[in-house]
Amino acid sequence: MRILVVGAGAVGGYFGGRLAHVGRDVTFLVRAGRAEELRRAGLVIKSARGDLTLRDVKTVQAGDTVEPFDLVVLSCKAYNLDDAIASFEPLVGPSTLILPLLNGMRHIDVLKEKFGAARVLGGQCVIAATLNREREIVHLNEMHSISFGELEGGVSARVRAIGEEMAGAGFDVLSSDHILLSMWEKWVFLATLAASTCLFRGAVADILGAPDGRRAIEGLLGECRAVAQHNGFTMGPHFDARANQTLFTPSPLTASMLRDVENHSRTEADHILGDLIQRGGSAQQRDTGLSLLRIAYSHLKAYEAREARTT
Repeated sequence: MRILVVGAGAVGGYFGGRLAHVGRDVTFLVRAGRAEELRRAGLVIKSARGDLTLRDVKTVQAGDTVEPFDLVVLSCKAYNLDDAIASFEPLVGPSTLILPLLNGMRHIDVLKEKFGAARVLGGQCVIAATLNREREIVHLNEMHSISFGELEGGVSARVRAIGEEMAGAGFDVLSSDHILLSMWEKWVFLATLAASTCLFRGAVADILGAPDGRRAIEGLLGECRAVAQHNGFTMGPHFDARANQTLFTPSPLTASMLRDVENHSRTEADHILGDLIQRGGSAQQRDTGLSLLRIAYSHLKAYEAREARTT
């Protein structure tokens, strides 16, 4: 199976690097600067699950003439989705499958509209990773998993084939027969974490120690769950157990969106919070009442407006 990984950043570089390390046919679609970094220093992963340095990494750049790939793994930031599509579209053939690992749901709608629903899988990853100053991929904890499946549910032959291709690469792989529910569960959790840590500008432990901090997280979680329920996805007991353990146990955990704010970087507020609000129906979209989710989104949009004036 010929695999194209769009980008060689923290997420795509990690999973694509692990796959290439065990001999899978992986090519990275990158810009000229990243291609030069990989040529000079290789693809470097620093991880408690095992460091590795890959030399002679296969890369391709937008505009290169290359045969279509069997699988496109897409892990860009949500705000770069249109540019990413433009770069890999010429490399999509009649039998190419697209596996996006973005958060939320808007990208699924965009990809289905562009390539047709039959070519698009549902997918998600669980990993905390970043690029350091040396442009090495630093894995920040021990979680590293990918799950994927058919948008209509069930585990098809092509999903099983992808699972077999990814097996043994050194990260956890799950072929899911309910991938949309899993994606909504991650979205609800991530939106709650992003909204709360950005609104309070602190970690989970800081929020829980603040007056009414726990109530704020509970309120945000309830709003996000209500949006999922409105769209036909009910969080089960296993979600409750994970969410309660993570969101209501004091820890230094923050959302990557808060790190973006602290670094004066662009955020995925529109994709993670704004789109969730839009999918909440008339009750969530009305600008009335004290919706913490709407307040958190407005907080981030004000941050973006200020950054736009000062850059």
